[in-house]
Amino acid sequence: MSAIFNFQSLLTVILLLICTCAYIRAMAPSLLDKNKTGILGIFWKCARIGERKSPWVGACCIIMAFSILFLQ
Repeated sequence: MSAIFNFQSLLTVILLLICTCAYIRAMAPSLLDKNKTGILGIFWKCARIGERKSPWVGACCIIMAFSILFLQ
């Protein structure tokens, strides 16, 4: 089943996107900083969310991992 049609899979993909973009921006900021607008600006925005809301994103990752491991 596609991640678009399954809500839990969609949340997992969004969390992974946020965490990946924040990690890439921490390692190589020039890759994401040059594309702040347009379609590629989505990755810059995800990196900003990952940086500014990192305690909340981390908590969501732990909750998602718990639900995937123990509730499925």
